[in-house]
Amino acid sequence: MKRSRINAILREAQEMIRSYGFTLPPFANWTPDEFRARAPEAARIIDARLGWDVTDYGGGDFDRMGLFLFTLRNGLLSDLQKGQGMCYAEKLLISKQDQLSPMHRHTVKAEDIINRGGATLIVELYGSDDAGAFAEDRGGTVWCDGIRRDFAPGDKLRFAPGESVTLMPGDWHAFWGEGGDVLVGEVSTVNDDETDNTFRDDIGRFSQIEEDEDPLHLLVSDYDARLGRS
Repeated sequence: MKRSRINAILREAQEMIRSYGFTLPPFANWTPDEFRARAPEAARIIDARLGWDVTDYGGGDFDRMGLFLFTLRNGLLSDLQKGQGMCYAEKLLISKQDQLSPMHRHTVKAEDIINRGGATLIVELYGSDDAGAFAEDRGGTVWCDGIRRDFAPGDKLRFAPGESVTLMPGDWHAFWGEGGDVLVGEVSTVNDDETDNTFRDDIGRFSQIEEDEDPLHLLVSDYDARLGRS
């Protein structure tokens, strides 16, 4: 993706988020220079990978297959492994009309996907086989706002604003907006996008960036290279 396109997506996302009365944390407004200057005090932000995230899954066509995300809070995997401490995470996502977030599952993370506002959110579901692989012939069970719901393989569940679905590790899912863009909330156990996403197809979680202009804000995928962290 070109950095200029990413910058435009961030500006559009800020407008949509504000339109729903949601205010991002102060570090969301930091310039890259301010982030570099404040990196020592922002160590937890960097280590937990809080902040801006845009991906086209390496496909080169963000409008067809892509996602905007902002990680608001996130614990550490070590806390989750101990079973105590900050074992949770929260994100905001924007799923644009007909923009696919492709079929994938998580090994560790359980998550609530919540329609926070906008159009209808479509979530397509499949079950796993005994090894956790995508199973075209298996369904399963999810909870939708506390109500049990069985799904057949390939069912497309529809969620209006205020409605949500709870997905457990191994639940294969894809989602997109229908009839317009959707502001999506995600509340989950600790999130690790570098290791805990398994895609059905041979795609990547993060995009390769063509630096045709300076970044408006740093993405989480920029932290290591631009802040000297590894």
